[in-house]
Amino acid sequence: MTSVTGRALRDSVRIVTKFSEMEKNYSSLNSLSYDVLVDVAPEVKWNPGNGYKNLKIVVEIDNDIAAQQAAEEELRRRHKSLGSLKIVTDRGLQVGDIAIVDISATTIDEDESNVQNIPDAETKGFHFDTEDGDKVLPGFLDSISGIQRGETKSFRLAFPESWRQEHLRGVQAQFTVECRELFYRDLPKLDDSLAGKLLPGCTTIEQVKETLLQKCREVEQTAKDQATDNAILDQLYKMVEIDIPQSLFEEQGRQLYGAQLLQMQAGMKLNEQQLAALSSPKAVKEFLENQRENITNVIKQNLAVGDIFKRENLQFSTEDLVKEVENSIAELKQQKQEYDEDCVREQVQDILEGAKVLEWLREHAEIQYITR
Repeated sequence: MTSVTGRALRDSVRIVTKFSEMEKNYSSLNSLSYDVLVDVAPEVKWNPGNGYKNLKIVVEIDNDIAAQQAAEEELRRRHKSLGSLKIVTDRGLQVGDIAIVDISATTIDEDESNVQNIPDAETKGFHFDTEDGDKVLPGFLDSISGIQRGETKSFRLAFPESWRQEHLRGVQAQFTVECRELFYRDLPKLDDSLAGKLLPGCTTIEQVKETLLQKCREVEQTAKDQATDNAILDQLYKMVEIDIPQSLFEEQGRQLYGAQLLQMQAGMKLNEQQLAALSSPKAVKEFLENQRENITNVIKQNLAVGDIFKRENLQFSTEDLVKEVENSIAELKQQKQEYDEDCVREQVQDILEGAKVLEWLREHAEIQYITR
């Protein structure tokens, strides 16, 4: 094994000589010999060579006014939370109101026998906030404007081509809406006396606005940085040619599948039987086959990042490594998960290497930002 020291992949060593052959040779020659197979870290070939040093990246980001708009919406949301709802008695629906409505919808067809209900568009007791306007469906607010408590309105609308449910995109529908309740908001005056209630620690409305805007800008910058990193990584795996060993593919695939299971467990609270079924060899094998391209790309990204880290002699501090390992182990203990400290250290090291490489690439790449 000395010939592959530093290159052998962990847990890839395996004896390939059959036991019967070893026994036969020992019996006849009085000596024991066997063959060992081991996967070694694959060579990273750049195409073009050193192409990572001249990256040209185009990143799509949200409009520059997104942070300002988000801050205004957040202020409005907090202001509304301080108000109370009162029943509307003498008029119909107008912007600013909240209506409790029952909604039903059918397809439109000249042949009435072909008309069908649209279950995905039906709901009872729906709280429609008119300030959300056409977020429900373009034209919906205008169609029920003026509706009064106890009144029913029927109208035609088309689902837009960008609708989240593909089977409804472009579909013409006949909607029927019954207004069960109608409320208006009784809001306190937006002045400095509300500052502390809107955002603890603030004493003026102006301070509230500035703080919310700063927070929204930080979120926007984080999203911008993440989009930039994703664009860089997306280019890296396309620039390398790597012969990926099967053991490395399976290890990476199992890590991705394990992370997916943890996410499912956190969101759905799977029982032991469901978890066992999803953890079966058959389920893992299906995941590896179905996600082969994605797993391969992740491996290429990781190996490309590791290669750049070595080529450019990048470094991170031992203090950072120790701190992050301790934090990761503490989190695993809190979640009552078993762990191997060497594996945790290796994973943390990969993360720190990745952060340093992305930082270096951002400094040296030609990045163009365009708004959506």
